[in-house]
Amino acid sequence: MGLMTNKTVAITDLIYNYMVENSLREPEILERLREANVDQPRADFQIPPEQGQFMQLLTKAMGFRRAIEVGVFTGYSSLSVALAMPHDGRIVACDLNEEYTRIARGFWERAGVAHKIELRLGPALQTLDGMVDSGESGTYDFVFIDADKANYIHYYERAVVLVRAGGLIAVDNTLWYGHVADVARQDGDTNAIRALNRRILEDDRVHSSMLPIADGLTLALKLA
Repeated sequence: MGLMTNKTVAITDLIYNYMVENSLREPEILERLREANVDQPRADFQIPPEQGQFMQLLTKAMGFRRAIEVGVFTGYSSLSVALAMPHDGRIVACDLNEEYTRIARGFWERAGVAHKIELRLGPALQTLDGMVDSGESGTYDFVFIDADKANYIHYYERAVVLVRAGGLIAVDNTLWYGHVADVARQDGDTNAIRALNRRILEDDRVHSSMLPIADGLTLALKLA
């Protein structure tokens, strides 16, 4: 297949700034969390605010009430989704890092949504397998995957099991700084994301779309 003449516009700094200035409605608590992350050594783990707002739109449009997050960092994405959920919404948030998630807990409390988020510290695959074993398959509306890339395909496979028909899976970093398109890049993380991207493309259980938001965001809607 050749290159298409109509394609997504390249996001220059000028266009990005225009987009943010004319579309972003970031709640103050999220802005404060983002600012608190500036000096974190892994500040690049945090999703950008326009992605958080997009996830809020999905949450409201699709009526998410039960969600799973794989990879929490300091809680920006989980806080974004929790703020958009109804009072009885629930998120199971999976992470290994107690230091970063302590920051997340503080902001969840300040935002008044801590009751919506259950943090489970430990290997996420064990957490997800435990949820499957306890009979929670097909009971979640949304899964957001943004954790170690080596396990991406495993997180995705569990997510397909755990979401209901019509539920949504969102996978972050699927363009991986553009490395996935560079055949010279053959490191483990890049190849892991390539494998996942191909798996989702060929998976007839879902309808999917890869979007050039932030570092690439793939959405997969479970069909049945």
